[in-house]
Amino acid sequence: MELPVISNTPPTPLTTSGGGCSSSGCGTAPDALGHLPDHIRAKVQDHPCYSEEAHHYFARMHVAVAPACNIQCNYCNRKYDCANESRPGVVSELLSPDQAIKKVLAVAAKIPQMTVLGIAGPGDPLANPTRTFETFRQLAERAPDIKLCVSTNGLNLPKYADEIAKYNIDHVTITINCIDPEIGARIYPWIFWENRRIRGVAGARILIEQQQKGLEMLTARGILVKVNSVLIPGVNDRHLKEVSRVVKARGAFLHNVMPLIAEAEHGTYYGLMGQASPSAEQLQELQDDCSGDMAMMRHCRQCRADAVGLLGEDRGAEFTMDKIDQLSLDDIDYAAAMVRRKEVHDAIIDQLDQQRETRRAMPPPLSGDSRNPENLSPAWRTVLMAVAGKNGVVGEHFGHAREFLIYEASPSGVRFVSHRKTGLYCSGTESCGEGDEASASSLVGEPESVLDKTIATLTGCEVVLCSKIGYEPWGKLEASGIQPNGEHAMEPIEDAVLAVYKEMGSAGKLAEKPVGQASSRKAA
Repeated sequence: MELPVISNTPPTPLTTSGGGCSSSGCGTAPDALGHLPDHIRAKVQDHPCYSEEAHHYFARMHVAVAPACNIQCNYCNRKYDCANESRPGVVSELLSPDQAIKKVLAVAAKIPQMTVLGIAGPGDPLANPTRTFETFRQLAERAPDIKLCVSTNGLNLPKYADEIAKYNIDHVTITINCIDPEIGARIYPWIFWENRRIRGVAGARILIEQQQKGLEMLTARGILVKVNSVLIPGVNDRHLKEVSRVVKARGAFLHNVMPLIAEAEHGTYYGLMGQASPSAEQLQELQDDCSGDMAMMRHCRQCRADAVGLLGEDRGAEFTMDKIDQLSLDDIDYAAAMVRRKEVHDAIIDQLDQQRETRRAMPPPLSGDSRNPENLSPAWRTVLMAVAGKNGVVGEHFGHAREFLIYEASPSGVRFVSHRKTGLYCSGTESCGEGDEASASSLVGEPESVLDKTIATLTGCEVVLCSKIGYEPWGKLEASGIQPNGEHAMEPIEDAVLAVYKEMGSAGKLAEKPVGQASSRKAA
């Protein structure tokens, strides 16, 4: 049985012109982690789950070996066989440790860009210590070139900190949503602690204490810790800046504030009770506020617990256990795969290093943008632009985009601020949305409904850049106050955004906000 192949060739080389998502801004700036010692920064800068640059070029994989959980979160509903969802806790197949090892070896042999294996669920890995650490033990022995990671709610973290260090797991993510037990009681109905269920404030207090203790124990052992926080409007939105300050003081190197997913169809308590998810503007504002305390992660895709491939893609359906089970371990030449993987990894790292060196060698900006030291008027206002991007360039047809990258242009330059997921408006033809029968037949669902939802997703943006766009979406975008732009196809994203921003400034469009558009955030 032949498994599907994800490109065996290195990805497209990085641009060194200073543009593109890969160059600087798919989140915090590349030097935002510059305060870290060199040996620690080296561990992070090529890790796809932590680095804004690396996530375009290196792949990761999660194995779902941990079904049980020791806390209940109001935003969580772990569901199986839900391949169309992309959110934490969702899996299609629960694996035994032996199945996980076989799958990892098979996938890593087929995806030379893969560098990281993580265990993140569907429950909590440290509530399933036997299954979790048996998986890590075998991986450390059979696939020593793969970095190992674990994500946890932190309740059992102090108990297993030494075990984590034993298996050379040097990256851990802890989900910390609060440091105030009163707020915690609104997020966690109960925890299971010392063989009993503890509810409300008392349970939240124990969880918070264990999380903070575990964070300190990991950092004391030289293990890098990223903190995830779920932004829940009206619950912890005003509190997360304090969380960011505290976890930084205790040694966390990166903070990832994620939006609450609360659609009722997911069956969570928050979803069924009508709890609002944050708007894109609310998320950006909080991330900006927290960034004064520590480096913020902005490229998170809130991956499934069985995700495979690059961030933003899910190739798990191509590597299901019914396909893997047809192989024996003797069919997998992992030694040869390691050689090939090292060649690919070295080539990618060389490209990244060259680009970083080019950036360091650039002279200080004369004014404004750090990559294009041209005279941007300080009187120009800030503008948000949506980009149908691919591999760091404006490379996606509007109708084919499953997400839009949101960039902020201001007199200070261009920066990536977030991504917004959307439904697929069109599949198949290049003429999608231009009114012909071929394009109409390829529309997914009701065209107006899908398109209207996509336009609503882009609220607050004044421009959408894409490689191509049909007449119908063009007209509806314009009517909504969003200007479509297909003139910068295949250009590095940041170069294209900056060019459009300058065009707007030269045309006198940056003096005041157009009527009908929500105000943009002030320049950071």
